[in-house]
Amino acid sequence: MRIIDKEEFQLNKEKIMREIEMGAVFIHPTDTIYGLGCNALIPEAVKRIRKIKNRSEGPFSVIVPSKEWIINNTECSKADWLEKLPGPYTLICKLKNKSAVAEETIPNINSLGMRIPKHWFTKVSEKLNIPIVSTSANSVGGDFMTSLENLSPEIKSQVDFIIYEGEKSGKPSKVVDLTKEKVDILRP
Repeated sequence: MRIIDKEEFQLNKEKIMREIEMGAVFIHPTDTIYGLGCNALIPEAVKRIRKIKNRSEGPFSVIVPSKEWIINNTECSKADWLEKLPGPYTLICKLKNKSAVAEETIPNINSLGMRIPKHWFTKVSEKLNIPIVSTSANSVGGDFMTSLENLSPEIKSQVDFIIYEGEKSGKPSKVVDLTKEKVDILRP
């Protein structure tokens, strides 16, 4: 496992992005906290994240390449919420393209939680044109990661690399369920 700062990421961007595209499991910064990520199209990578988090079921949210990706792959009709992106929101919409992510990302569910963080790392998803799993970098029930100091040693030992830019002071994104007639804020 290696730790990569933003400067090193920029210097080796193409190599690191190839690793992500090929299925690396890694920790990445966002506009809120650190996320545990992988290419959401690769079942084996998503399974690794499930094992690392000790989470056998439930959906993972993803960073998506663009608002257009959301429009093309989901039935997200609440344009006022789409306008809030990029930002600290996870929007849950019904899928119209089930192959938009690996089944392991959203097992037995026909909806997807999507983010476009207001953060430079979002460009990785955009440039690769792939969704990237983005779940908090912690075990189920554990504290989420805001710095290397509070990253679980068990998680740290199981990832391929960490893109680190110092301590975060945010909190997890607001989760907004747009699958029903009435908008439901699941995590304020």
